[in-house]
Amino acid sequence: MQEYSKPCSIHFWLLNFLQVPIAVSVTLFEAIGLYKGTRVIASKGKEVTNWKIHQICLYCSTGIMAGMVGGLLGLGGGFILGPLFLELGIPPQVASATSTFAMVFSSSMSVVQYYLLDRFPVPYASYFALVATIAAFTGQHVVRKVIVVLGRASIIIFILALTIFISAISLGGVGIENIIEKIESHEYMGFEDLCALS
Repeated sequence: MQEYSKPCSIHFWLLNFLQVPIAVSVTLFEAIGLYKGTRVIASKGKEVTNWKIHQICLYCSTGIMAGMVGGLLGLGGGFILGPLFLELGIPPQVASATSTFAMVFSSSMSVVQYYLLDRFPVPYASYFALVATIAAFTGQHVVRKVIVVLGRASIIIFILALTIFISAISLGGVGIENIIEKIESHEYMGFEDLCALS
């Protein structure tokens, strides 16, 4: 197991890039299907969307950028993909579920990386997994009831927008506070060498 935990080893890079061929294959399969018209967006029913190549490339590149930004900032890619899905005309329920599902991939890769680097506190992670699961089921139940009472699914858009707003403010505030503290204490703020990590 010690061999797998070495940063920049062959196993380290294999594990990190294992998701790339799978993601590219699925993306190409779906993109070709949308272009040829053999695949449809299920949330739009049988409506033919007539996807153009430039649209498919734009949405694929936006998804890649969302994943990169989410990984660099520590946000879930779903927070970035959610508004994109709404722009595509996907119903709020489907957009919310799909963007949340997208976060499974980035978070699972982080879990594997931290575990192999022996930096994964299992009790701590188990506690948060339990709390997140309970919160997810509770939130889903509450939102479903609110939609039934109000008769509008657009409440999900407002919840998504509020969550993104609070996350952006919190992330910016914490980041600025950390930078000020590091400047005052004359700490080094550059990037560390990935391969030098132990």
